[in-house]
Amino acid sequence: MDVDRFTLQVVFCCALFLVGCGSAPKGLAENQVVETQDKQMRFRIETVASGLEVPWGFAFMPNKNLLFTERPGRVQIIENGKLRAEPVYVVPDVESSSESGLMDISIHPNFAANNYVYLAYAYNKDGNRVKVVRYKFAANKLTEPKIIIEDIPAAPNHAGTRARFGPDGKLYITTGDSTDRTLAQQMNSLAGKTLRLNDDGTVPADNPFVNQPGSRPEIWTVGHRNAQGLAWQPGSGLMFQTEHGPSGFDGPGGGDEVNIVERGKNYGWPVIHHKQTQAGLESPLLEYTPACAPASGTFYKGNAFPAFKDSFFFGCLRGERLIRVTLNGRNVAGQEDLLKETYGRIREVAEGPDGFIYFSTSNRDGRGSAAKEDDRILRLVPVK
Repeated sequence: MDVDRFTLQVVFCCALFLVGCGSAPKGLAENQVVETQDKQMRFRIETVASGLEVPWGFAFMPNKNLLFTERPGRVQIIENGKLRAEPVYVVPDVESSSESGLMDISIHPNFAANNYVYLAYAYNKDGNRVKVVRYKFAANKLTEPKIIIEDIPAAPNHAGTRARFGPDGKLYITTGDSTDRTLAQQMNSLAGKTLRLNDDGTVPADNPFVNQPGSRPEIWTVGHRNAQGLAWQPGSGLMFQTEHGPSGFDGPGGGDEVNIVERGKNYGWPVIHHKQTQAGLESPLLEYTPACAPASGTFYKGNAFPAFKDSFFFGCLRGERLIRVTLNGRNVAGQEDLLKETYGRIREVAEGPDGFIYFSTSNRDGRGSAAKEDDRILRLVPVK
């Protein structure tokens, strides 16, 4: 680490400590009803699980049970609505520091037949790295680990990793720039990219840079700073990502993004950011200044909230809210804030098999102020 970067990270951590000294979030009163801005939907909040430690990723199973990760390295399960006392798995080689640790969890599209579960997490190999590992789920345990990809550059910050299966059955992985912004444009590095793999870790023959000398064949898109949300729009199949911008620590304040991410394109970091434009580089669909710190992303497809159909949701850490974006194809039709400054830092958001919207708090991540119930998994339940 050079002196400038060390100084920058010290300032960064001190600033976050000061930000985290506010009062703990209380949440809504029991059975309190909330309305959307357009008054088309009313809902209340239910607690699904509490007393957790930075729940990061969700994976709903065919039997409706919920697998989720906690950043220190635990995989937990909620069975029939109740948190199981013992973890399903504890990752033995996880490196949990600052923003890194056990991050995403996904199940295979054909989970009912093969019982495959995928974890993305940080580990130490001559410094911070990230890998994705496949396991077999049986008898409430994860067994038979198989490395899908490893040695992805990482750091205590900008290690954010989502690993999700797309409509094409391929595994897409977002990687951070590992606090070295130059890596995001380097084609021989996996940092600051979206990767695309077969379910066994091999490289699809139709990836855009497979035959380009000096380029990693796993790369799908280039020029990302720290994308942590990944979802596909119903109907169009377009990939949407949420991404953390410079936020004042390694560039001008703010600059968080929502992007439509497409094969072989370059999303600009660090050459362009915020609303800047340049030929051959992609500018964001949405940009947020001041920063909201988007940490997830999902499209709502269910029927419990008819007015939310096909809306894009993501949780905000620094922004302490859920953001709902309505779309007309590739174009933004509107957006609204939900639960602003009500539950503190919000990380994951996902639609459950019951059609309710589940989300997690991240108030024990060292950057927030935790209520005694934190961290929590909660859900939006419609009220007629």
